[in-house]
Amino acid sequence: MREQRLGTGVVVGLSLALPVLAVLALAARLLGLPFAPYFLFDGFSRALPGPVITFGIDAMITTLDALGLDVADTAKTAERAMAVVGFVAAATVAAVAFFAFFGARRARPDRVAGLVMGALFGLPVIAVGLAVGGAGGGAAVDAVWLGVVFLAWGVLLAWAYRRTVPPPERPGSAVVVGRRRFLVTLGAASAAVTVVGAGLARFLAREEGAADGGGGLAAGGHASETGGGAPFPNAGDPVMPAPGTRPEYTPLKDHYEVFIRTEPTVVDGDDWRLDVGGLVERPRRLTLAELRSRYPRHDRYVTISCISGRVGTGLIGTTLWSGLRLADLLADVGLDPAARWLRFHSADGFHETVDRELVEAEPRLLLCYDWDGHALPTDHGFPLRLWIPDRYGMKQPKWIQRIEAVAEYEPGYWVSRGWDRVARVKATSVIDTVAVDAAREEGGRRLVPVGGIAYAGARGVSRVEVRVDDGPWQEARLRSPLSDTTWVVWRWEWPFEPGEHTFTVRCAEADGTPQVTGRKGNRPDGASGLHRMRVEV
Repeated sequence: MREQRLGTGVVVGLSLALPVLAVLALAARLLGLPFAPYFLFDGFSRALPGPVITFGIDAMITTLDALGLDVADTAKTAERAMAVVGFVAAATVAAVAFFAFFGARRARPDRVAGLVMGALFGLPVIAVGLAVGGAGGGAAVDAVWLGVVFLAWGVLLAWAYRRTVPPPERPGSAVVVGRRRFLVTLGAASAAVTVVGAGLARFLAREEGAADGGGGLAAGGHASETGGGAPFPNAGDPVMPAPGTRPEYTPLKDHYEVFIRTEPTVVDGDDWRLDVGGLVERPRRLTLAELRSRYPRHDRYVTISCISGRVGTGLIGTTLWSGLRLADLLADVGLDPAARWLRFHSADGFHETVDRELVEAEPRLLLCYDWDGHALPTDHGFPLRLWIPDRYGMKQPKWIQRIEAVAEYEPGYWVSRGWDRVARVKATSVIDTVAVDAAREEGGRRLVPVGGIAYAGARGVSRVEVRVDDGPWQEARLRSPLSDTTWVVWRWEWPFEPGEHTFTVRCAEADGTPQVTGRKGNRPDGASGLHRMRVEV
């Protein structure tokens, strides 16, 4: 009887959790109300110790790699799936505990008991949601909405218990006879609500994506491959990428996304202000229009990569960044001599600390408001993000709201969780293609184009070499980069030989410093090692 009751608790728990998910998802799309699974996931991600978080990130990337999935395309989907599965599992466990509790006491839960259960399950979710930040309706509205949902869930749970577990004094009552029919009916109703609610939420999400250009792009954003409409600066270079090499300029829809929440933070550009204060002579509160009009605009082609990526990662992309020089803004506000550091605060709770000396020594630092000649995509930090040359993306905050000049150092979001304080980009080279289908005959030999990219931050790349199996290193030709802060496309013509071969690539920085060849994981300062591709031709 006990096992039967617990099994019923599992069925009831799943049957109630799934429609709750659908209702939450639909309300999130229609009204901007919070989606509880993401709130829980985001809250735990912030509360857990740094080593636990980095272990989880590494485990996820390892799993995606093992499954042959592109990390850049699937990492956020995997996070969201974990959030949803975790929420359903928690709701099911709570339902089983509810059935076990009242079964052990041979008691019948009434509506009050259901309300208490709903409060016990919902209050932690509400607390996490308020700590992380509401979804847009305001803390009070978010709390009331989640409270209503979880209280209703608790009442339904108590009702389902009474319909499926007979009273202790009448163990053979009609409840037992009708249990199976009730569970089938409950399951059917659950499926109907889940399908309709989730379907509508998915439709609204697709319509929202189509309205703003796809991929969560902000108004005016797009997925151009033309560098903001202007010819690329290396358009006349004779070295053409080998067929199958990734695009030299990353379409915005394909640019990797990394942020600390399950979903990107949405900021109203009309209401947004940048506050610049702390140890400054003239504090400023600036609109986006003022940033555009008050300071000279600078355009730069930029490659940015994620420190979490392994050798050969897809967590890297190149686009045209536009904005104002951070040095120009700081000259306007006037830094106090005691100001040693700049603290950046973002709307999603991210924060980073930048050395004042770095800002003064590196005039290329940009506060960026445009990508590809259009407003920053929502997914990538609209309305303002920072770019620091020669640093991994973890040092470059998005959705910036406040810049504070301070005298004391405080570790940034990821630094406090065990990642490197400097996070300087490591030189890397990658094989994208061995284009056997594009082979050509020359001088009696069959030549196969081999190609890929090499990147060394702002330090540049002077040489790329390719080796086949254990043969000698052969120098590849380099295409002129889009700028001195982007990757380099390389190409090498391989004299074809049938069979199975292993291709290996290495590069050297502009000053001749060789790429680090020793294989090392990405923690805490980025991965190193040689990229290889095994091909049977």
